[in-house]
Amino acid sequence: MSLRTAPPPAPRLLPLAVPLFTEMALAIGMGLVGTMLAARLGDAHGAAFALCSQVLAMLFVFFRIVGAGVSVVVAQALGGNRRDEADRAARATWGASSWIGGICLLLAAALAAPMLRGLNAPPEVLPLAVPLLQMMAPAVLLDAWNTTAASVLRAHLHSRPTMVVTVTMQLIHLALAVPLMGGAFGWPGLGLAGYAIALLIARSCGLAMFLQAWQQRLALLPRGADWWRWQRHTLGPVLHIGLPGAAENIAWRSAFVFSISVVGKMGTEALATHAYTMQIIHLILLFAVTLGLSAEIMVGHLVGAGRLHDAHRLVRRLLGRGLLVAAAVSLAVALAGRWLMGWFTADPQIIAAGVTLLWLTIALETGRTFNLVLVNALRAAGDARYPMAAGAASFLFVMAGGSWLLGAALGFGLVGVWIAYAADEWLRGLLMWRRWASHGWVPAARRMHRRLRAARQHRASGPGDARQSAQAATDQAAQPPGGDTGASNPTAAEGARR
Repeated sequence: MSLRTAPPPAPRLLPLAVPLFTEMALAIGMGLVGTMLAARLGDAHGAAFALCSQVLAMLFVFFRIVGAGVSVVVAQALGGNRRDEADRAARATWGASSWIGGICLLLAAALAAPMLRGLNAPPEVLPLAVPLLQMMAPAVLLDAWNTTAASVLRAHLHSRPTMVVTVTMQLIHLALAVPLMGGAFGWPGLGLAGYAIALLIARSCGLAMFLQAWQQRLALLPRGADWWRWQRHTLGPVLHIGLPGAAENIAWRSAFVFSISVVGKMGTEALATHAYTMQIIHLILLFAVTLGLSAEIMVGHLVGAGRLHDAHRLVRRLLGRGLLVAAAVSLAVALAGRWLMGWFTADPQIIAAGVTLLWLTIALETGRTFNLVLVNALRAAGDARYPMAAGAASFLFVMAGGSWLLGAALGFGLVGVWIAYAADEWLRGLLMWRRWASHGWVPAARRMHRRLRAARQHRASGPGDARQSAQAATDQAAQPPGGDTGASNPTAAEGARR
């Protein structure tokens, strides 16, 4: 009996990228609106809102342990025509999200005051921030489930329904936050507590809509035990991808926070310039993150199908497009720098310094795009540990160390910090390119493909032929992009021996 089936169609960029871009742009916009609404209540309220947002952002890093992993594992399984494996991974990740989200909820609720003190919350801000963070804590668990649901839907190439749910959820949040915070029809409103209540209602509605989308689009729903069970065996491939990704994110955030502490010692004007410029950079960052996440899903499908040549060509093509878009958008932002900085301040010195940084951002954001496409492609191919190891060293010595050396020790100020940022992105990007171009990712991709192929043959031929099927899968594994076999390709052969 033939085990060959028609390969699934290759994912296309625009149907993935456009909904992703819309989701992230709206999320950033909602954050800005929330900051503005809180600032209307007073500067202390605005500061409390910003600090709570930082704490939640730090906790959200832990969702990368399963969020990034499930997207890759499901995409690979679907590319290999293993829908059953994809569903098992989705169910297992749901339970893991409950545990991670629940632990983060307890941390935010029980340790709100210590965490906010750790961020140097001023005495007048702390009494406002602590109850706000405690009220927002349940949203951490809801976000864990919503992130898992969205990742699985995107891996199934249902990006548009994911976008519809996310946009609807954000609009519900906005429609409720405005009257609950500021009042309406003579009612004074609830202040910051109104934002938290609106957030919880919107996230709960989002969860209900995501579950409905799972049922309609995937014919899949979490069963009773799926909500709480930690399935260690099934989570193995998810954690293999997700743990290094989460560690990389934690290392990056630590280095970035250190660089901000360096800027803080330069004075209030430098800190304000850094903050305003980073807000503008978020507009450019959207393109890089969108392209990177799209590359992850597309490469995962192709690698799961054993189409390593196609994956190799796809990454080269995405790199070319990404660099052109990043350069064009960064140039446009730099040309409009004075106008954009004027949104935040009228101080001519801050505006002038911000414009200089925006010109340097052309180098920063092209490097970031180059880096993100390759990191996500390597992770989608199963080569998740290399980006973590190379990234951790660069974060420590180039981003953090370079910010101190160039910005403080040598006296270049913010320009030195920006040079360190750009050098970190380009160094990591070039290291990832060397890994990709030398086919260092091929052994991991072949191992993953063999696992899926052997499991499919085992299902078709029965348990008695499992070892024979696995050996056949090894002999017929996908060829590396250069057309070499494992024996003639030193990198592949070394990986096979390992």
